[in-house]
Amino acid sequence: MAGTVLEISGVCKTYGARRALDQVSLSLAAGDMVALIGPSGSGKSTLLRAAAGLVPIDGGPGRIQAFGQTVQAAGRISGQVRQTRARIGFVFQQFNLVGRLSLFANAALGLLGRTPGLRGLIGLWQPEEKRTVMAALQRVGLAEQAGQRADLLSGGQQQRVAIARALVQQAEVIFADEPVASLDPVSARRVMELLCDLNQREGIGVFVSLHQVDYALRYCRRIVALKDGKVVYDGPPSQLDHAALVGIYGPEIEDVFWEGDLK
Repeated sequence: MAGTVLEISGVCKTYGARRALDQVSLSLAAGDMVALIGPSGSGKSTLLRAAAGLVPIDGGPGRIQAFGQTVQAAGRISGQVRQTRARIGFVFQQFNLVGRLSLFANAALGLLGRTPGLRGLIGLWQPEEKRTVMAALQRVGLAEQAGQRADLLSGGQQQRVAIARALVQQAEVIFADEPVASLDPVSARRVMELLCDLNQREGIGVFVSLHQVDYALRYCRRIVALKDGKVVYDGPPSQLDHAALVGIYGPEIEDVFWEGDLK
């Protein structure tokens, strides 16, 4: 894969009197591993959802393109957005799995975008499709639990099923909206390591919003920070120093780091 996956230009999004996104512009190259950080309410989730065409942006000159195709512009989502969205895997904080269905069935939902309607609706998968699903579950370490109900798994396991669904979808980039926010530290680390490994081995682009700044510093090659809906930092982790973090989060950021973590 080569070129630009995502191009966001002058995007605003307003909820009532609150400006959730304020003239946001950034781009994402194929194969990038980018963390999106910032305080709660800074616009991280809104930006990811707008980039996938899940929420409309404000009218005006703002524009979002993915893979060279318009996702939305001038406050209107493109009529062809489903074709573009099929190339984007979206991983939500709360997994968005169907609890009563098996891991296999949940991962197989990634096939729906390229499966005839009735066959996909009733789950009549072809042998090659079944192999694709099992390979994705194997890739995330859950093939042996393929027949289990999703709601019987831990949060970390359910999040890995959501990533498997994106792999079955053959997503070229994964947008992950705070995928580890509700997980214990061990499960969170395993999910982040999985996303990093997919990025490095398969070249899948990853755009992940995180509350955990230490994870952003450890796993991502580029960090974008939002504050009050504006991009206030865009660069490598090595340049996100003490002063920059205090500017983003306020002096309380020091309370969540061990002494010596911030330089």
